[in-house]
Amino acid sequence: MKAALFAVAVLVGGLCQTAAAAGEDMTTTIRDHRFEPAEIVVPAGQKFKLLVTNQDATPEEFESRALDIEKLIPGGATATITIGPLDPGRYDFGGEFHEDSAKGAIVAK
Repeated sequence: MKAALFAVAVLVGGLCQTAAAAGEDMTTTIRDHRFEPAEIVVPAGQKFKLLVTNQDATPEEFESRALDIEKLIPGGATATITIGPLDPGRYDFGGEFHEDSAKGAIVAK
């Protein structure tokens, strides 16, 4: 029973955030005007690439004041954004066209 509960917890946790190893490319998907996963954990002090795939039909802008990034991503397209190295901390991002729902964060540890 404990093993089954652990497996469910790991599965649910994986839906909420993604963690990167050093040098690994990270991904997030825009679907229904939301970022999935919404939280991305990366190693502090490491440069990485974030691949953002927009599965919606309409464009969205990946925007982060904390990271000084603005990137327009057309519907059905993927953009590659090079980020870092980052100091430990939380770096919020969002979609400029759907600010109420398209929200996320990169957490550097």
